[in-house]
Order: sequence, then structure tokens, then C-alpha cells
Amino acid sequence: MADGPLIADDGSEGTGAPAPVASSSSPDLLAFACPRCRLTVEERLYGPCADCRAELRATVSGEQRAVDAPAYEPKLNVTPNAVALKE
Repeated sequence: MADGPLIADDGSEGTGAPAPVASSSSPDLLAFACPRCRLTVEERLYGPCADCRAELRATVSGEQRAVDAPAYEPKLNVTPNAVALKE
């Protein structure tokens, strides 16, 4: 296999993954291979299938928590009005 980009029959470059196509069962669903598990699925949008999304939510998601940012304090080496004090 070549190291360069894949060239389709129409001359365009591609990634090697098959392009999603409209499903014959419903015009709103696309039939494509899941980019994560490579199973053929029918979904409304391209991306991981429902099983992969559930697995990702279970393993990658974290708990939401409030983060307190420290109050802004200006640097001490900055004079508030250095131009007015210049002689």
C-alpha cells in the first residue's frame, strides 16, 4: 500500500473510509461503518455508533464540579498611572 493519500476514481483525495450513504429504509438515516468498531450502522449523523457512544460515556466522562478561580490581583511592578508620574 502506498504511503501517500488515497485517490478516488473521481480524482479526489480520501482517507480510505467509505463515505456515508443515504439508507434506503429512511431518508433521515445514513448507513456507514462506525469509525470506532467498524460495524455497519444506520444513524442520523456520522460518528460512533450508539454502543460505542455509551461505552465512551461510561469510561471517559468525568464528574462535573465547580472550580473557584482566584481573584485577580494586579502585578506589583506595574504603576497605575506611570505616564502621569513621568517627568
